[in-house]
Amino acid sequence: MGVRRVPVPVRQPIGRWLRESRSGLVGLAVLIGAGAGLGAIVFRWLITTFTHLFSGQADYADAGRAAHPWFPELGPWFLLLAPVVAGLVYGPLVYKFAPEARGHGVPEVMYAVAERGGRIPAQVSAVKALASALTIGSGGSVGREGPIVQIGSALGSTLGRVTRLPESRLRVLVACGAAGGIAATFNAPLAGPFFAMELILRDFAAESFGAVVLASVTASVVGRAAFGNTAFLELPPFSLRNPVEYLLFIVLGVVVGACGVLFTRVLYWVEDFCDWVWRGPEWLRPAVGGIFLGGLLLVLPQMYGVGYPVLQNAVEGKYVIGFLLLLLVGKIVATSLTIGIGGSGGVFAPSLFIGAMGGTAFGIVVHAWLPSLTASPGVYGLIGMGAAFAGAARAPITAVIVLFELTGQYTIILPMLTAIVIATATSRTLSRDTIYTLKLRRRGVDLDRHPQERRLAATTVEAVTEPLPEPLAAETALNRAAHALAVSGHGILPVVDDDGSYQGCVTARAVAEALGSDHDATAGELAELPPLITCETSLADALTALANAPGTGLPVLDDEHRLAGWLTHQSVLSALAPAGASGTG
Repeated sequence: MGVRRVPVPVRQPIGRWLRESRSGLVGLAVLIGAGAGLGAIVFRWLITTFTHLFSGQADYADAGRAAHPWFPELGPWFLLLAPVVAGLVYGPLVYKFAPEARGHGVPEVMYAVAERGGRIPAQVSAVKALASALTIGSGGSVGREGPIVQIGSALGSTLGRVTRLPESRLRVLVACGAAGGIAATFNAPLAGPFFAMELILRDFAAESFGAVVLASVTASVVGRAAFGNTAFLELPPFSLRNPVEYLLFIVLGVVVGACGVLFTRVLYWVEDFCDWVWRGPEWLRPAVGGIFLGGLLLVLPQMYGVGYPVLQNAVEGKYVIGFLLLLLVGKIVATSLTIGIGGSGGVFAPSLFIGAMGGTAFGIVVHAWLPSLTASPGVYGLIGMGAAFAGAARAPITAVIVLFELTGQYTIILPMLTAIVIATATSRTLSRDTIYTLKLRRRGVDLDRHPQERRLAATTVEAVTEPLPEPLAAETALNRAAHALAVSGHGILPVVDDDGSYQGCVTARAVAEALGSDHDATAGELAELPPLITCETSLADALTALANAPGTGLPVLDDEHRLAGWLTHQSVLSALAPAGASGTG
């Protein structure tokens, strides 16, 4: 009697399970969310610690030029030294270990997802946390969302590369880290996923959205265990008085949305100016620039750090209109200077600050004009926060959700939607780029293009030029030209004169028509000038010219407009094939 064999289930290797199964992606998303939550706790602790170290206050922005308790004899003049000392620490740190940690962080993550398959160096997390905490703690007028996005994203990228995930899933894990960081830092479990999907991944695929939500929820649970479950900004309840106000909110969206665009322009103007002026070593730039930042803080100490207490005071109606406008301009300049000198920090919180100042000032004006029909100026300040972010980042979904979660004010959701949509439209009218994408476009990266199109735009014709087929002499007879065209297989050939100068191209169709008409002509007489392609032409532009060409190739000219090579559809496709193959996993 035979023994019955019971089939033993084959166990799936854990690496393959993580790389291919949905449950594996879920497990990694939860793990990254927990890590991002812990990272947010450490990061906020670092900011608090360095703020106490450099200013002696929990938040110096609302301290009113108080002296440092350790150096009372200096009075407020310690503000000149704090950014310099911090710059001497984080400048060499960033320069040596992680240059990606400089700046506001989010564009670097967007670039890694779009161009590098989600690969972010592991050391970025630690360097970004230290550099940003030093920048903010010493008075840098930047936010903490950019750093925490980069910190969480680097964590997700590192874990994905350790488990050898394909690029498609590695990008999702990067977004999970970004969402988890936002959710834990601001106690905003809804805003985290929408920030990651709308700005980092730039799509809302079901599988990636589920993973990002799980990471955000996990990070929020971890963050709430440390920070509690309260709205990030504690504000009194606000309400509207009259439906007529919706017309005013449309105007508010235009005005504050334009302020968001202005913030973007000034930020990069100042950064370009600092690049133009500075001629010393990059590691020293934050310390030297810190002298100017300290001088600005001495004049306007409300610009110290993130500035949430000042923002709250403005919305609560504690400032007059002139001072609000001064704070608006001061924040634009202070944030731009902090980034321009090489500081590390985000631009999300500054855009909220700018919107609160502009919106509250607008509210004071309309309330004085129509006191019986308009709500308190604080309502306009709250709505202005979302409108300014929408104008700068052009992420309306994120703007609505993040503002609702930061303030807990549901009663103003309809006017908030109105102003944010109008601000987004205003931004599109005034500027092609956002505060995040402009940094990438300056590097030659256009996120609005398909990845293949971006690769084509970044490659020049010189890289794929083929040997030139034998040109036709201008005096070549039609029958010989027809034979040469048939042999070449291109349907088009260049024509040169006796000196070898390029005269244009002759096509098989033109020769056939001339032969059919019994017209005695030469190749030079039938030559036409196709679209100009030089060695420096991008493949994107060259491909457009090829698509409209009467044959399968076009000549490539050098700087002196002499023939330098030949470009075909096949040579362009060969340039894309290796990059496309590497993206599979």
